[in-house]
Amino acid sequence: MRVFIIGISGSVGGLLAADLAGRGDVVSGLVRREDQRAGLAARGVAAHVGSIGDITVDALVALIRGVDAVVFSAGSNGGSRAVTDAVDGAGVVTALEAGRLAGVRRFALLSVLPEAWRERSLGDDEEHYFAVKKLTDVAVSLSDLDWLVLRPSMLVDRPGTGRVALGPAQPHDEVAREDVAATLAELLHEPRVRRQILELTAGETPIAAAVRAAIR
Repeated sequence: MRVFIIGISGSVGGLLAADLAGRGDVVSGLVRREDQRAGLAARGVAAHVGSIGDITVDALVALIRGVDAVVFSAGSNGGSRAVTDAVDGAGVVTALEAGRLAGVRRFALLSVLPEAWRERSLGDDEEHYFAVKKLTDVAVSLSDLDWLVLRPSMLVDRPGTGRVALGPAQPHDEVAREDVAATLAELLHEPRVRRQILELTAGETPIAAAVRAAIR
């Protein structure tokens, strides 16, 4: 499988790239800086320098033509409204349109649980971030692509357990980034899981079994 990851230099994107490469997939992606591109090239992963917030649809089509799946794992992480609108909003719309024009059927979006961060006192910029994320989930769900939206609970940097809870609705808890990446990789390799919004958190079910249980 040939997979293009928007946000391949991010924490989950990088883990996903390594997981897919370990399966024998051909992985490429989009990074913001030349040093990120060089670092990935040293590991045998091709990357292109550009910002998803600025890239044109035509330019992205040229990068993804011929791939089997596009994964959008980039995110502003609740930064300024302008960055949120450019990356989490317009960036996803650009990627969807480029996927359609390039003939890429499989499109996976790494989103966020709507309940995330509710233990904090959120400011206007954070609230705007969640509103934009919800609207892009809607945009993806209305696409005619073979789409998938994955909403993980709070991401944590600890070793993955290989066991998760995956389904249409999950409680907001926490999940290791390694397990998120492994679940995304498994989902990409299971074409029967399609056109669904799935929520993910730590659990007791092996990832492969959890993905099989999501087949409709």
